[in-house]
Amino acid sequence: MKRTAAKKVSQSTFAKTVGIDLGDKFSHYCLLGSEGELIEEGRFRTTREGLASHFEGLPNMRVALETGTHSAWVSQLLTALGHDVIVANAGQIPAITGSDKKTDANDAENLARFARFDPKLLHPITHRDKEKQIDLTVIRLRAKLVEVRTTLINTVRSTVKSFGSRLPRCIADAFADKCQPALPAELRTMLQPLLCQIGDLTKSIKSYDASVEKIATEKYPEAAILRTVPGVGPIASLAFVLTIGNKERFETSRDVGAYLGLRPKRSQSGACDPQLRITKAGDSYLRKTLVQCAHYIIGPLGPDTALRQWGLRLAGRGGKNGKKRAITAVTRKLSVLLHRLWVTRERYCPFPAESQIDRADAVAVQS
Repeated sequence: MKRTAAKKVSQSTFAKTVGIDLGDKFSHYCLLGSEGELIEEGRFRTTREGLASHFEGLPNMRVALETGTHSAWVSQLLTALGHDVIVANAGQIPAITGSDKKTDANDAENLARFARFDPKLLHPITHRDKEKQIDLTVIRLRAKLVEVRTTLINTVRSTVKSFGSRLPRCIADAFADKCQPALPAELRTMLQPLLCQIGDLTKSIKSYDASVEKIATEKYPEAAILRTVPGVGPIASLAFVLTIGNKERFETSRDVGAYLGLRPKRSQSGACDPQLRITKAGDSYLRKTLVQCAHYIIGPLGPDTALRQWGLRLAGRGGKNGKKRAITAVTRKLSVLLHRLWVTRERYCPFPAESQIDRADAVAVQS
């Protein structure tokens, strides 16, 4: 009885429901009435002006749209106009993404009907606020420069190697200066522009590093607590805080592992329950960043900690793919640990009491 009453209240609150299939230039919409009848459908330009011309001044409506490039600013604008916005997780709606009759108009109508019937069917997500999005963009742009620099460095090394020579080993920051004199004479002229580009990229990356440090210090002091964990630097700690957004969004810290796609998939049917790979859902950049931290923790340079010892034990008994499984497990446990430190505001203890280690192991396995 209570569920029926709640459903009636929900449907009476929003007399109309809109589904929007966002496109890069044009977006399609479908407007449904209180009884699910089709009132209007069409399209508008995917611009602030085009959106406002269709939704400004209208009575409060429930609006459903999918995650994508434009979903953040569109949801913010629609919310500011007074509408109830649901941002659907596109990867969790096979009825739309896997349809054999997939068109923009059909997607918009399906979004509207799902939102009208039960918004939970859309697996809604919440975009971070604009300020956190801007700060996170600094980290993402730095990551793109690092990716471009790595590509150029590999190009230079492979080119030199193809002529029978090799460049000295060095860190990426010192590549342009250290490898300049080691270039073969016949290749120096053609490779010089690439070295100049690598040098310029290194300067830009260092500038972004300074910006990240400033943002973390002035706006997110909680990131300093996460940096007490060996292997977790300014990039990883700030990316974790900005991506999670609100530490209270999870009932328990172990939910963070599932949020970042670090839990195994499940395909249980009767007595069959196969062991599957991790879901890789959630934010891929943060997951990759934490994986890099896990590599350091159980790598040759990682300091001795309870987490490192736990990871090495897993790697030692895992057979051929033992280290890969250990990296995934340490990453999952690290995500749980970082959230717990954020909530409790405690500094990381390399060797906590045995009972605490056992509980942490249990949390990592359950997540």
